[in-house]
Amino acid sequence: MGEENGEADRGGVTRLLLRLRDGDPAAEAALAPIVYAELKRRAQHLMVREWNGHSMQATMLVNDAYMALVHADGIDWESRGHFYSVAARVMRRLLVDRARSRARDKRGGGVRPEPFDDASMVSLDRDDDVLRVNEALERLAAVNERHAEIVTLRFFGGLGMDEIAEALGVPKRSLERDWTFIKAWLRRELSSER
Repeated sequence: MGEENGEADRGGVTRLLLRLRDGDPAAEAALAPIVYAELKRRAQHLMVREWNGHSMQATMLVNDAYMALVHADGIDWESRGHFYSVAARVMRRLLVDRARSRARDKRGGGVRPEPFDDASMVSLDRDDDVLRVNEALERLAAVNERHAEIVTLRFFGGLGMDEIAEALGVPKRSLERDWTFIKAWLRRELSSER
């Protein structure tokens, strides 16, 4: 996802991130249109596919995530993949915080099972589902941090398998084996919560 229009920008984004890390004020201005457009594209795709009818708009999610990313202190940007990896975690946190806030405002209703498949592992059109997935990811992180990171990158960050392999520095083949296990684990975890 995103490889076709991001391929030419990969090196440029990394160079701009390194300049931003080094305090170059012009780097943020040059970086913004490139990464903001990519983050928005990913968020729109994610929210159309996963959050149909979700109250948070893609633009709001990207604005909040972008501001948190470029103004974060102490992040030693290593590469484009590192940036999008952190972006995925930030978007996950924002969506989970929003779902928790809304869940406090309304109680009740049962949790319905959600399908797991390669195209859309879960349908996250309800705040309850966002919270269920987040809780499952916290349990997964306790067992295997990298597996939880893979899910975060794929579904909260919209990264494709090639981009995840790059971000985590693992061979794509290993990642695909992990993905098979992760899907089965998540399917079991979420179905047992019903």
